[in-house]
Amino acid sequence: MNYWLVKSEPNTYSWDDLVKDGRTYWDGVRNYQARNNLKSMKKGDLVLYYHSNEGKEVVGIAKVIKEFYQDPTIDDDDRWVVVDIEPVNKLNNPVSLSDIKNDKRLEKVPLVTHSRLSVMPVLKKDFETIIKMGK
Repeated sequence: MNYWLVKSEPNTYSWDDLVKDGRTYWDGVRNYQARNNLKSMKKGDLVLYYHSNEGKEVVGIAKVIKEFYQDPTIDDDDRWVVVDIEPVNKLNNPVSLSDIKNDKRLEKVPLVTHSRLSVMPVLKKDFETIIKMGK
């Protein structure tokens, strides 16, 4: 199993929207590195759900339920893909970006080192640390 982090602006598609919908395809990725990360996601992988811009915090855990396929929102460009995710658990206490940055154990997390990337891998130990912080 692999671990990931995806970013969404809560005013565009929040954790609560994902919970209400029950599942969604993760679209809108227009960065090649983030796209390649989507292509690497496997069914069953766990995903930290991060609210960007507003809140700047990890708010929940989702799971990949369908591996990559052509982005259905684009008709004429086959470079872009989506994966399907569903909610697993909401964190009891959201974990803020500042909390992550201030924890020495997390200094190499891509959220800190590659902050502009919208889909990124997370090491298992870092995933587990963030989850513990959110309990």
